[in-house]
Amino acid sequence: MAIWTKELDLKALNAGSANTAISHLGIEFTEYGDDYVCARIHVDERTCQPYGILHGGVSVVLAETLGSLAAACSIPEGYRCVGLNVSANHVRAGRKGSWITATARPTHLGRTTHVWGIELRDEDGKLTCSCSLTMAILPPEQASRVRLDAESLSK
Repeated sequence: MAIWTKELDLKALNAGSANTAISHLGIEFTEYGDDYVCARIHVDERTCQPYGILHGGVSVVLAETLGSLAAACSIPEGYRCVGLNVSANHVRAGRKGSWITATARPTHLGRTTHVWGIELRDEDGKLTCSCSLTMAILPPEQASRVRLDAESLSK
């Protein structure tokens, strides 16, 4: 049984990421199932650190992007989610020229918090990074105070 409360449309998700850190780094949403969502990133000049491997911070951006999207698509209408904590264990380098694929799955889907496990793997399926993302789930009365765009920030 699917956990999603909002429709997942890969084309719309990718288009909606235009002009953000997501598109700047080349993150692409690629697949979803009943309880997971995937994205990938190319290890290139945008995403490498000086040693020619995937920057650890970029791995965390990929993980947080995917986990945040997953949380947002699995909460009730009118609720919002915001990140509380992200942690990462970097276990293998992502080599320049390769693709890294991330998969987010829920560890805990509670009323006030979600915990998402995100695994990043290289083209050989080897784990490069294991992340955990904790999200606060805000009910409508609190969600209305969360500003989401530049226009609302200027008010």
